[in-house]
Amino acid sequence: MTAKAKKKEAIKEGPKPKLRIRLRAYDYKVIDSSARQIVDTALRCGAEVLGPVPLPTEIRKYTVNRSSFVHKDAREQFEMRVHKRLIDILEPNQEVIESLTNLTLPTGVDIEIKI
Repeated sequence: MTAKAKKKEAIKEGPKPKLRIRLRAYDYKVIDSSARQIVDTALRCGAEVLGPVPLPTEIRKYTVNRSSFVHKDAREQFEMRVHKRLIDILEPNQEVIESLTNLTLPTGVDIEIKI
């Protein structure tokens, strides 16, 4: 079967359902452990998993005056790093969705799920 024939066949079948999970956290250790927990849960239920894919880290920098009135040249700089991961679960069944809803993840991890 050629590549064109495979592509036409895939188009005829239509898009396959998938679950897209986006994780955001300030600490990379917490986000990696929760991503590993999600992947293990999905694999245990027999689903095909793509990821976790590390997305670019969002860095927000803030510059603040050290003094309140004079000494304009004296400043402090702070930054917040937001780490992101992306996980795709292909063709999820009801068991996968049920086990993911019962999953308890650590605090500080923001989860966004799209179907």
